Amino acid sequence: MTKIAVVPGSFDPITNGHLDIIERAAKVFPEVRVAVMNNSSKNPLFTVEERMALISAVTSKFPNVIIDSSSGLLIDYARSVKASVIVRGLRAISDFEYEMQITSMNRMLDESIETFFVMTKNQYSFLSSSIVKEVARYGGDISLLVPPEVEKALQEKYEGK
Repeated sequence: MTKIAVVPGSFDPITNGHLDIIERAAKVFPEVRVAVMNNSSKNPLFTVEERMALISAVTSKFPNVIIDSSSGLLIDYARSVKASVIVRGLRAISDFEYEMQITSMNRMLDESIETFFVMTKNQYSFLSSSIVKEVARYGGDISLLVPPEVEKALQEKYEGK
């Protein structure tokens, strides 16, 4: 049986930190599903379709990565694709506290699905989509923070506002 891993997130937009986690998961698991989670409590800059297209563009070099989306519970999505692993990136201690709560709830809902935590590379330990959007909004240089396709998409979004 193929081990399927899910890398979930809002990816609004995908950053080099996200890409680092996806790439490392793709080296370990035969199939990686990047799941764009549609979080109703967030007000995204990019639509789910736009986020999926950006992720597809920047992960096209990984043949075992599949881009998908879900608006329900992560654990239900993982079950629906027969995933046995959820991969989550950690940047700092504060991430761990939040992720531990989510993982504990997921384990309560389905203990057959494991969560693997991957520490991001040091150069991305401060990086978040929110920070990238803030810098891009004011015309700052984000070229080291996101892939070129994402930098262009952010420029287009903010030029139109």
